[in-house]
Amino acid sequence: MNLFRVIVNLFHFNRTNWKAVSLCFLAAVVFWFFNALNKSYSTNLRFAVNFDFDEQRYVPVEPLPRSVFMNVSGNGWDLLRKSLGFNVPDMNIPLERPTEVKKIVGSTLPALLAGQLGNLQINHVVTDTLYLSLDPKEKKKVKVTVDPQQFAFAEGFGRLSPVVVLPDSISLEGPKSVLAKVPDSVTLSFEPRAIDRNYREEVEVIVPNGELLRRDPAVVEVMFEVVEWVEVIKPVRLDVINVPAGVRANLVKDSVSCVIKVPRSQAQDFANANEGELAILNLKGVRRGDNKMLPEVIGLPGHVQLVRVDSVNLRLY
Repeated sequence: MNLFRVIVNLFHFNRTNWKAVSLCFLAAVVFWFFNALNKSYSTNLRFAVNFDFDEQRYVPVEPLPRSVFMNVSGNGWDLLRKSLGFNVPDMNIPLERPTEVKKIVGSTLPALLAGQLGNLQINHVVTDTLYLSLDPKEKKKVKVTVDPQQFAFAEGFGRLSPVVVLPDSISLEGPKSVLAKVPDSVTLSFEPRAIDRNYREEVEVIVPNGELLRRDPAVVEVMFEVVEWVEVIKPVRLDVINVPAGVRANLVKDSVSCVIKVPRSQAQDFANANEGELAILNLKGVRRGDNKMLPEVIGLPGHVQLVRVDSVNLRLY
């Protein structure tokens, strides 16, 4: 019975006892931890890698390796400090001929850290090989173009002026092999939308492998005038040319009706004005008899668009 009470009392703690037990447990853990760190261990450590080359003349085609892992042995305290990033030396690798070095074998790397690790010993290199790809740095000028067919307009609206790109070319700088694959001109891309007002936007110039190239500038400005178009029906004087010798042409009318698109703001003035438009009927090579021909309309102002023109019936005899 007494033995049972002793066992019960052993596991029956009040609040004061729990604090004492916790402190004892913590002290034991700390003692064990510090004692364990005095022993020797092996672990993998990460070492940052820096490549020394002329960055004004050469540039990576692919991202360069930034670190290597090595298996090292040493005192627990030293390994803990190095694992936390304290006093870990960088590995500096000189490249005298950057374009000729394609890979660096891992077994050659420990010599670069000789004397910098203190009491730590390198067992082996975990990173087997470092692969490099560098090219001479060059520049190239590229034309920036626009496909007007990419633009979509709201119903009744359309482009009035030519598309202007400022600047109309950019300079690219980067690896020689990458620049060689870039065409002499690049076409801008636009998000489809219904345009109903004058267009003026900054657009990014996207080039192949753009992440490896420096663009100057990276964006250009695209602008053009947009108007609302209306169709105007206008008679245009008809003129016949190149009538074959000895042949007479019998025309039933001296003008043709044309459907012309003009900006709404100019529709009334254009319909009433005589801008010198002329419908030319060229009879060169036309045979005798009844003919149906489509005249060529000339002299229209540059800001209007010919939609259609009536055909002409005539008889040659």
